[in-house]
Amino acid sequence: MKRLKGIGLLLLANILIFATLSITFTVLSEFILPAFGIDLRGSIAQQDLLWAFVLGFGGAFISLAFSKQMAKMMMSCQQITEPRTQEEILVFETVQKISSRLEITMPEVYVYDGEDPNAFATGPSKNNSMVAVSTGLLNNLNANEVRAVLAHEMGHVYNGDMFTTTILAGLMNTFVYFISRWVSRQVSERNPMLGFGVYFFLQIVLSFLAMIPISWWSRRREFVADRFAANTVGKEHMISALQSIDRWVKGVEYQYKTEDALATMKISGQTRGLMKMFATHPPIEARVEALQRL
Repeated sequence: MKRLKGIGLLLLANILIFATLSITFTVLSEFILPAFGIDLRGSIAQQDLLWAFVLGFGGAFISLAFSKQMAKMMMSCQQITEPRTQEEILVFETVQKISSRLEITMPEVYVYDGEDPNAFATGPSKNNSMVAVSTGLLNNLNANEVRAVLAHEMGHVYNGDMFTTTILAGLMNTFVYFISRWVSRQVSERNPMLGFGVYFFLQIVLSFLAMIPISWWSRRREFVADRFAANTVGKEHMISALQSIDRWVKGVEYQYKTEDALATMKISGQTRGLMKMFATHPPIEARVEALQRL
């Protein structure tokens, strides 16, 4: 869990919050309120799309609003306010200079403990965000490469990628909820308990499938953030950073003969088969090729 990227973290939190809201709403409307003589089921049948919209986008925006707090809690991040080491000075001053150049509020800067070279940005807006890097990134990349990775994350912040991903996630959630409710309602007319089970089954399956277009969008934004970094610190440094990360990943895979279960949400993007559709990051080779064409 400590190694999730910012967008991956947002998507995971979004799914959990959406599922919680959806389950709570269904239990209330189908069981608890009718037990007290308050039967809203007839009126809800005529407004499923509205409820789907409210729950779908509600969960997405709640996860966005609390994305910084969740990241800090799940990743055990240590904030840098007064940098002391050379690495902390490098990270803090790079974020400070780029945010000043972009004329946006400087994001909160964090370092978290992690062997793999990784970084993420999250937050509800470009003027209310955070950027975090792993100790593995600082230990395995040189100064220019670290600056390039930070510029990439600042590209996510400046371009509002967290917000646009939230909009897409809210839209997908709306379809998930609406289709699940509509199908389960047809089944419930014959067997209420079976309809209840069908609803939750569809929630799981459709939520999983909804990750495909969301992940595709995330991969496209990675290319855009790479271009931003190339224009900010030089494409040679961004290419070098990606190649250093790739060497580290391949070295670990060779040493331990294993694949990271969370690779779909990491900078490396090293996934195979059908899991490629759920990767939030493109393969490093594709990103390097795109940068070389600039």
